[in-house]
Amino acid sequence: MRGTVRKISIPRRLVADLMHASVRVPFVSLTRSINLRPLLEARAQAANPPGWAAIFVKAFALVARERPILRTLYVRWPLPGFYELPRSVAMVAIARIEDGEECVLPQRITAPDEISLGEVDALIRQAKEAPVAGVPAFRKMLRVTRLPLPLRRFLWAIGLNSGRQRANFFGSYGVTSVAAYGPGELHALSPGPFVLSYGVLRADQSLDVVLRWDHRVTDAAPMAQALTRLEQVLNAEIAAEIRSRSEQPEPKQVRAVGS
Repeated sequence: MRGTVRKISIPRRLVADLMHASVRVPFVSLTRSINLRPLLEARAQAANPPGWAAIFVKAFALVARERPILRTLYVRWPLPGFYELPRSVAMVAIARIEDGEECVLPQRITAPDEISLGEVDALIRQAKEAPVAGVPAFRKMLRVTRLPLPLRRFLWAIGLNSGRQRANFFGSYGVTSVAAYGPGELHALSPGPFVLSYGVLRADQSLDVVLRWDHRVTDAAPMAQALTRLEQVLNAEIAAEIRSRSEQPEPKQVRAVGS
């Protein structure tokens, strides 16, 4: 049969480059069901509850603040070794439609544990709604993606194998989910070292969380402990922050004199 030859769009080229960079990462995954009753109760009381992506982005960063292994990268330059970051950098997968084509672009959030949950949520919403040119992380990645293949491979090699640059380009962990489109476990690929995804909320107030990690960096036992701590953080620190926001009084409108 004769088909139709179509040009690869820039967003699809970015995904192809990401997959090329991810293919040699020895990922291992762990899935766990976590109960979120205290968190759900806090969200139910909030007038404008934060999105689930923002919740997981900040919660994982809070866990990583306590556990340096979750801020550790495997790099090859100048010699193979580990590079520990002082702060977490999240890369959030944002579903977009550009020029009639569905695509995914990464939003970068530096140190989400050091800003409010509302600020994290606002950055994610901006990435969903603003023009692509208005999101710095999108502009940076797409600018590189428009370059010729040999130059892209060279720049990606620098970004992947230099610890400082790797954090700038790819972050220390990724967050992604297809829960908005129905149930199912997502085992996403990434240059690493950590990818967190979450499923659909069930009637028993639980959901599945999938944590994938670069096996060169750590083993299963620390990751199982990290998921246990993640559940605690979601139901304690994150729930408390949501409750504190909902308990704050609305600012009073000040009327001008003579109005």
